[in-house]
Amino acid sequence: MTPHSPAASATEMVQVVLPNDANPLGFILGGTVMHLIDIAGAIACFRHSRSRVVTAAVDGLQFLHPIKVGDLILLKAEVTATFRTSMEVEVRVMSEETLTGQRKLTSHAYLTFVAIDADGQRIEVPDLVLETDEERRRAEEARTRRDQRLAAKARLAEVEHDMGKGDATRE
Repeated sequence: MTPHSPAASATEMVQVVLPNDANPLGFILGGTVMHLIDIAGAIACFRHSRSRVVTAAVDGLQFLHPIKVGDLILLKAEVTATFRTSMEVEVRVMSEETLTGQRKLTSHAYLTFVAIDADGQRIEVPDLVLETDEERRRAEEARTRRDQRLAAKARLAEVEHDMGKGDATRE
């Protein structure tokens, strides 16, 4: 597999926030933003792996500022790290006032996607070429997030296992 640079996966989406995307206060729904983040992240991972991908995790999603009906929502996504069968992607969300062009960072998230084949089995992904200190720093931070996520998953599996034991003793 040919390794790819982060720039090869770079994705930018833009759309106008319409009333059907909004809450009664006239701001885009958080769920709509999450949906768009997932799509932008998936596209970046498609571009990197050239395979089917599924969302495995969302880390650190933050809503910093609301986006008003009539403003534009801009999403920028780029793969930050690759592992054997998974990729982390960073998605930055900005609003743009249509009349002034003023932009503001409104949300930020890291997502993990797993590459799969037509049968849903995990497949390997190409390596990520890290050429700059910034790219190497981002990849190292991604590894730290991955380690934390895997540790939390292991703890959850233990709780699930313990709950199963508890149910069996009650019967």
